[in-house]
Amino acid sequence: METVAVNTCFGGTQGVYTHESSATGTPMTFGLFLPLEAKDAPVPILWYLSGLTCTHENAMTKAGAQAWAAEQGIALVFPDTSPRGDGVADDDAFDLGQGAGFYLDATQSPWSTHFKMESYILNDLTDLLTNEFAIDPERQAITGHSMGGHGALTLAAKSPGRFRSVSAFAPICNPTASDWGQKQFNAYLGSTEAGNAHDATYLIKNGANMPPILIDTGTDDQFGDLLKTENLAAALAIRRMEATLRLQKGYDHSYFFVSTFMEDHIAFHAEMLWS
Repeated sequence: METVAVNTCFGGTQGVYTHESSATGTPMTFGLFLPLEAKDAPVPILWYLSGLTCTHENAMTKAGAQAWAAEQGIALVFPDTSPRGDGVADDDAFDLGQGAGFYLDATQSPWSTHFKMESYILNDLTDLLTNEFAIDPERQAITGHSMGGHGALTLAAKSPGRFRSVSAFAPICNPTASDWGQKQFNAYLGSTEAGNAHDATYLIKNGANMPPILIDTGTDDQFGDLLKTENLAAALAIRRMEATLRLQKGYDHSYFFVSTFMEDHIAFHAEMLWS
């Protein structure tokens, strides 16, 4: 692991680090905010998974999360959204390839060589964080935006007991029924049907156990038809799961929306992480 930068931030530190990932077979970059409390003891951690076209940097600089995390004494990790580099497969479209890993392990060529984002998050980066920093692996929560919201919901669904809470900002809720999902699942996994294992609505309908859920989506989201929020709401209602799904009047898909409701999400997770 190499340190790219460390800045004092709300009494703690905001760092950027690179490391060689055994999961992706490439160098990977991530941001990590550590609150002041991490100097004395391991602290809980909240994962923030970003959306299409983003790197580790977008949410780290735009989401306004560090102030609220510092107040609650929790760490924040901002992973990248895909492997990158000259030898990594890519596509001219913004929603496939580098910057669009969809938080799954690809099985189809040419993606399967490096696109192992599920393993990277759940295994590789988790091990590095708990070995190198003052992070408590027993107190984890996860959130994300758009594609990252999809990732947060599905990784929580597929890892029962690992995350104490899950939240999402404008998540892709039912990707097997959306152009943001069908395209990627066919490319990465070989079929839309294979994407059922990475579809929050499908997983919840079919018995996945979830931690407490908080979801915010804007009523003026320009990608609303792609998110399929109503399908997830129906699945949650059928299962009578503990969840809060809020439609925020006038908000769109941008980081202005994310930063507006970040305090609520940090507080939601902090309550679970410190209980």
